[in-house]
Amino acid sequence: MNEEKRGKRVDQYLEVFDWGGVGYKPLAFEEYWQIAILNWEPIFALENAHEIEAHQDTDEAFVLMRGKAMIFVATATGLRCEVMAPGKIYNVTRGTFHNLLATHDASCVIVETRDTDLRDTTIQPLTEIEKTQLRANAPDWALHQDKAS
Repeated sequence: MNEEKRGKRVDQYLEVFDWGGVGYKPLAFEEYWQIAILNWEPIFALENAHEIEAHQDTDEAFVLMRGKAMIFVATATGLRCEVMAPGKIYNVTRGTFHNLLATHDASCVIVETRDTDLRDTTIQPLTEIEKTQLRANAPDWALHQDKAS
């Protein structure tokens, strides 16, 4: 069931957030920050990895909750690829172009400046050199994943 769920107030002290839909959904907000859930979507399949994004006004922290994922960032010498471990924090510094590869069951928590998704995202295509680097560094699970529909 890919039904969206927003926060549920348990009582005056606690809200619980969950989301089982495809892709990115900010769920918890404070004045300056937000927490989102990022679930797999077709752009996280290797054959669909064509873009990379950056945020000029915020770092963006990722925590893999389940599944498998690899975060990649653009550096002065090419792509840096890091297979993510569940429960570790991967902080992409502001202005750094980045994206993910992930399995269909992958889900991450993201912490970032509030409304980053609406006002502070620059997207650019991966170069052919970056696509080659990504394929060369992709883990086995990314190379053999079923084609996304």
